[in-house]
Amino acid sequence: MIDLAMIRDNTETVREAMRAVGALDAPIDEVLALDARRRELLVSVETLRAERNRVSKLIPKVKDQAERAQLVTEMLGVGQRIDALDAELGPLEAELQHALLQIPNMPDPAVPVGPDESANIVVRQEGVLPTYAFQPQAHWDLGPALDIIDFDRGVKISGSRFYLLKGQGARLQRALISYMLDLHTLKQDYVEVYPPYMVRRECLVGTAQLPKFADNLYMDQADDLWLVPTAEVPVTNMYRDEILDAAQLPIHHVAYTACFRREQMSAGRDTRGIKRGHQFDKVELVKFVEPSQSAAELESLIADAEAVLRGLELPYRVIQMCTGDLSFSAAIKYDLEVWAAGCQEWLEVSSCSNFKDFQARRANIRYRSAGGRPEFVHTLNGSGLALPRTLIAVIENYQTADGHVTIPDALRPYMGGVSQI
Repeated sequence: MIDLAMIRDNTETVREAMRAVGALDAPIDEVLALDARRRELLVSVETLRAERNRVSKLIPKVKDQAERAQLVTEMLGVGQRIDALDAELGPLEAELQHALLQIPNMPDPAVPVGPDESANIVVRQEGVLPTYAFQPQAHWDLGPALDIIDFDRGVKISGSRFYLLKGQGARLQRALISYMLDLHTLKQDYVEVYPPYMVRRECLVGTAQLPKFADNLYMDQADDLWLVPTAEVPVTNMYRDEILDAAQLPIHHVAYTACFRREQMSAGRDTRGIKRGHQFDKVELVKFVEPSQSAAELESLIADAEAVLRGLELPYRVIQMCTGDLSFSAAIKYDLEVWAAGCQEWLEVSSCSNFKDFQARRANIRYRSAGGRPEFVHTLNGSGLALPRTLIAVIENYQTADGHVTIPDALRPYMGGVSQI
């Protein structure tokens, strides 16, 4: 959430930022009007309360009984006016808060300005695209042929956009998850968390999936619990409504969860195979840092996610998102895309974002230096990495002419020494 004072005092800067991210419907005018009315009401309430306090102290000193009774009556009227203003103030503050939650984050000055993904910038490409003496197969052909992906039974069980991983396919996915978790915890400095897969509504408000993206989420209406769209949600909310000691920062967490999203697939877009579905696995990296360190922490976050792809010896590229392709909550974002030789396309496997204090304001996550006042932390997160697209890249890039899949060296200890599927 953007600081209300920023909207009030730097309105044109905020408007320009909203134009840059394409949020032309951001309710800036509504926020300003509600804020003005709210401040007007607060001044009135405080003035009336001050008057009531002054007269209340005066009443016992008034000797004339009639005059004293008149003052008491007047103060009863003042109390009723205060109650009426408070009754208006409560809903107005709720309306103001709701409007603030509809406004996306402001882009960092380093983000290139552009209307959509066409203006994104390829920062660098790592690794050599594989070449084959045969026509490489896409995973939607290779997986069923090896009996490691079953599309038909997945649909039979749960409907469209679901599938089964079987045998060595299921094991390969599990190996990838274990490899990622071990890399991030043993070779990097992340502390692993195994969070709940269902969260309260306020957790999704804190990370900015609610209220704007409710249609993309699954929820249990009876208990108002929501299935997580990413581990970012429960892990970030570990520290909701807390004041951390500055000595605790930075905090780096990694978590594996299944993720659940009502993906709105366009006809003909990502409809084949397992690239996009309503349920998928992901290893997520989440950071809580002091504001002065968040830019450097973003660079290290990207490097930590890249380490997975380098370890798997998969070609990939780093893309900087332009203003028009930022997520709702990100101030600056980089995507990692891995090459899939069968699909013949780049697949996003990680989005590394710095949210600055946007999520921390919504979730009320602060820190305090010695003798200082509480300040909002900066939060960052990135996939390290997302499945099943990493699985797709392994299957397609490591395929052989006879229709098998060679297991990358990094994964063989997690596959019980198996070298080929």
